[in-house]
Amino acid sequence: MGLGTIDLNLLVALEALLQQKNVTRAGERLNTSQSAMSGSLARLRRHFDDELLVRVGREYELTPLAERLLPVVQASLQKAEEALSLTRRFDPATSDQRFSAVMSDYMMMVMVEPLLRVIGQEAPGVRIDFHPTPGQLASERHLACHDLLIAPLGYGVPGVNEAVLRDRFVCIVDPDNPRLVDGRLSLRDLAEMPHAAAGFVKSPTPSDRQLEVLGITPRIQVSTPGFSVLPFVVSGTDLVAVVPERLARRYAGFAHCAVVPAPFPDELPLVEAMYWHHKRHTDPGHTWLRGVVRRVCAELAEPGMPAPAAGDSTTGAAAVQAMAAPDASHRQQAFPHLVSAS
Repeated sequence: MGLGTIDLNLLVALEALLQQKNVTRAGERLNTSQSAMSGSLARLRRHFDDELLVRVGREYELTPLAERLLPVVQASLQKAEEALSLTRRFDPATSDQRFSAVMSDYMMMVMVEPLLRVIGQEAPGVRIDFHPTPGQLASERHLACHDLLIAPLGYGVPGVNEAVLRDRFVCIVDPDNPRLVDGRLSLRDLAEMPHAAAGFVKSPTPSDRQLEVLGITPRIQVSTPGFSVLPFVVSGTDLVAVVPERLARRYAGFAHCAVVPAPFPDELPLVEAMYWHHKRHTDPGHTWLRGVVRRVCAELAEPGMPAPAAGDSTTGAAAVQAMAAPDASHRQQAFPHLVSAS
């Protein structure tokens, strides 16, 4: 059957439908109405003489043919993207492209304001949708649905990655906590004190790994959906929380909590990286966006926190684990036309 017998735009709809396994979510991903996606699904079912998506309980599952189709369609679209990028140009000053970025509340607090300031200056028509970090980071399907994921190294996230920002972990406690001696806590304190922890990621955090190496199993009394709530949870209680220093310094004043060094034998680095699907690697708009993130993170670098080496790099699993190992050495401006959160 020749290519002239099918609308090639249906391949984009087919990939979204097979990835999302849901007509509504596929439409949202492509900014298309549910009725339009239903129409595309009906045409695809006729073309392949197969249901492609079948209802099982309240969800949909792929038919055996659809399971075989998905990787073929993804590879075909990637090749098409590469071919188009050979001649396509991206002009940030005139572009109205819409990007999607996934990051934790901590990284939103650190990056959103300077990122939007640069984009507002260079690309006033560009829009970014920010999404919270999912519970399970290591998902190629999730990565393919967004332009960038900002997350720590060491979680086995697939795709291409580049380390962009370095931070360190500190402890926060109420200033009147009796365990504070000369503004410090001991390892014994960490082992005995009740902890408040961010529980939005199912995998252990770098600080969890460090505590495990030291033989400490934290007694988590309070779990929150993000880092930014922890200073307010700790204030006025006997709790302790291990958080990134940039966040602790931002909230310490008005959350009434003390920021103290983490009592680890070696400094515990937190290396944040941007991740993206390999199919977007050569896209001019995406290349520009990565450059903006890289520049913003370079400006955020502080003395004593050397910035990770610049440049795109596909990091192997062994290298990622080594970099993340425990022993490895104003408020947001209003840009309503640029950003939405979901």
